[in-house]
Amino acid sequence: MKAVFGILSLVVVLAVLGFVARKQQQAVDAGGGIVQRGQDAESRARALAADSANRAAQAGAGTVPQQARSIQERARDNTVRALEQGADGNRRAEP
Repeated sequence: MKAVFGILSLVVVLAVLGFVARKQQQAVDAGGGIVQRGQDAESRARALAADSANRAAQAGAGTVPQQARSIQERARDNTVRALEQGADGNRRAEP
């Protein structure tokens, strides 16, 4: 009886892992909309390389520390802007 429950629990765990792996693979295949199902390996690699180049260009040219600083500054600026917009909205909403 223990063996049956052990095998049954193993099957359930493998089914859950398979489901999670399938969802992860679908997310990777989607690639933010650049990689479509049915593309061959060469066009998929080209699309991924173009996406990587776009992300690097958005981060700014320079060394990795410079790019990291640029991303941090952009995030900080976006956060400050969002907080200011929220404060302005609260001021307008007050009677």
